[in-house]
Amino acid sequence: MGCCNRRRGLIAGAVCGAVVAILGVVLIPLGNSIIQGTVEKESVIEPGTTAYDNWAAAGAFVYRQFWFFDVQNPQEVIESGATPVVVERGPYTYKTRYLAKENVTFHPNHTVSFLLPLGAIFEPSMSVGPEEDKVTSLNLAVAAAYSLIPEGLHIMLENLIKSSNSSLFQHRTVNELLWGYTDPMLKNNLGLFSPYNGTYDGVFNVYTGKDDISKVSTIDRWRGERNLTFWDDKYCNMINGTDASSFAPFVDKKTPLYFFSSDICRSVSASFEESLDLKGIEVYRFGLLQNTLASPMVNPDNRCFCRDLKSTRNCTMAGVLDLSSCQNKRPVFISLPHFLYGSPYLQDAIKGLNPSKEHHATFLDVEPTTGFTLRFAKRIQMNMMYGPSNVITVLKKVKDYTIFPLAWMNETASLDDETAALIKGELVSRIKMLEILWKALLGSGVVIFLLCSISYCIVGKNNQSKFV
Repeated sequence: MGCCNRRRGLIAGAVCGAVVAILGVVLIPLGNSIIQGTVEKESVIEPGTTAYDNWAAAGAFVYRQFWFFDVQNPQEVIESGATPVVVERGPYTYKTRYLAKENVTFHPNHTVSFLLPLGAIFEPSMSVGPEEDKVTSLNLAVAAAYSLIPEGLHIMLENLIKSSNSSLFQHRTVNELLWGYTDPMLKNNLGLFSPYNGTYDGVFNVYTGKDDISKVSTIDRWRGERNLTFWDDKYCNMINGTDASSFAPFVDKKTPLYFFSSDICRSVSASFEESLDLKGIEVYRFGLLQNTLASPMVNPDNRCFCRDLKSTRNCTMAGVLDLSSCQNKRPVFISLPHFLYGSPYLQDAIKGLNPSKEHHATFLDVEPTTGFTLRFAKRIQMNMMYGPSNVITVLKKVKDYTIFPLAWMNETASLDDETAALIKGELVSRIKMLEILWKALLGSGVVIFLLCSISYCIVGKNNQSKFV
């Protein structure tokens, strides 16, 4: 009788173990479904969601760090055509993107429009010196006029240069070069980012994700248009992806992330590089491909971005993008800092450049479950061009067309400790707790089932041996 009770108890234990193990197995898809539903709900851009709270407010501070290329031999370049030698100076850091979005308006087609106010506040504690530091740099007015005035009118430019006592290079403060100064030759305000304070980026119109979470934050229109008008080509004028501050939740390593940057007037894509730990949170690092600014000979998709055959050597030069069509005709070329991944010609034309992926590549660190970008570094170099002239005195010794680096910018932001603790408490810890729970249930259930089953077999075998 006792033996039968023991065997019944072991059977019951095995059944319980199997049930517990099944619960553990069932908890996997059930838990994932609960997490997915919660994340998707909180990722929609509408009042009351986590995404909206982070999206509408200023959020984490974004900083723009600037490094300038200080010319060491300006007279030798002008008088004997020497190769320019530059020394990098910086960073000079400004707090930007600290203002909340304005004119936020929701529309019936599940989109929301807004303006992004621009402002810059100098941060002395994050800079190598004051804004009043002076740098010897390419003369913006002379370079711009050289690019815009036909060769037949160089005598006019020569007279302007002489009458204003201008030259190929100038000595200006950091503040002037960035935010503007009155140029003596053009009698106009010039600066790499002039005007900036008090202006807006937009209007942007993005999808809220209310009807389709895969479209959340994707740009529907920019400045009222679904496509750009800068490049005279349907492909290059496409506006793809988000503004890179966030993406659709549940990011896949195998799928590139697309984003549009108004700074470079085009859309680009980033591909997965590696997984990293950011303050206890796993993030996926996505980086721009090396062929993003490649020559059309290497990347045919870039052919429609090539506009100036003279400066880009019949579109065979890699590493620069002519922005004149989207910068009010200002002849500005952008590249990666120090001409990273650019043609050797670009780097050989200037002494003192040291490109490296670690310091000069653009990347995004994205939390894969929510799709939020928790850290990023957008690195862009501003350049202008000058070349030879038989008429203009300061250019008579110049031997070839030169894409000259003025400064490079690192626009960056990173997850703060408070937000990291919130993400870990609200998301990471719950996912880990759910994972521990189902593993515990599955593991203990299997162990109980196996122990009871083995014990049952042993008891049955011993019972049989008594009757032999």
